[in-house]
Amino acid sequence: PKCQAGLRGKWFEDRERDLLPVEYFHVVFTLPSELGALTLQNKVVIYNLLFRATSETLTEVAAGWKDLKARIGFFAILHTWGQKLDLHPHLHCVVPGGGISLDGTRWVSCPRGFLMPVKMLSRKFRGKFLALLLQAFDDGRLRFHGSLEPLAERSRFSGLVSRSRGTEWVVYAKRPFGGSATVLKYLAR
Repeated sequence: PKCQAGLRGKWFEDRERDLLPVEYFHVVFTLPSELGALTLQNKVVIYNLLFRATSETLTEVAAGWKDLKARIGFFAILHTWGQKLDLHPHLHCVVPGGGISLDGTRWVSCPRGFLMPVKMLSRKFRGKFLALLLQAFDDGRLRFHGSLEPLAERSRFSGLVSRSRGTEWVVYAKRPFGGSATVLKYLAR
C-alpha cells in the first residue's frame, strides 16, 4: 500500500541522516531453531532478551577487543520470519566500523574491512542470551503451554538451555554490499 511505502521511505531517510561518514557493517544475530516453540509462546520476553543480549554483546566486545577498545552505537531491526515464512527470529544490526575511544577523546576505527571476530560475538551472544533466559525462567516471566508444559520444571528447562549451549549460534557480519544505504533499503522493506 501507498501508506506503507511512504513510511518505509521516511524510515529510510531518517536512518540515512543518522549515518556517519564511516564504513558500516551488517551484523545479524539469530536464535537457534530449538528455541522456536518457546519463542512463539513468549514473544515479548524472548524478543526483549534478544535485543538486550545483542546490545550487550556488541558493546562489550567493542570495548574489550584489543583491536578496537571503543564505545559503539548501532541500530537493530527485529525480523521474526525467514524468507520461506518459517519461524526465524533474528536481529539485523547496522554497526559503524568504529567508535569513540573509551576515554572519550577520539574516534577509533576497526581494522579496514573487519568489524569484530564473529566467533567471539557468537559465543558471547549465546552465553548472554542463555543467562538472561535462565533469569527470565527464575523470575517466572516465561509461560509453558501445550507440548511445552514439561519445561516448567527447572530440570527440564535447564536441559533445553544445556542443549542450546552445546550448539554454535549464528552471528553473521559483513561489510554491506554497495554501502550502508543498501542495508538500509533492505531493512526498510
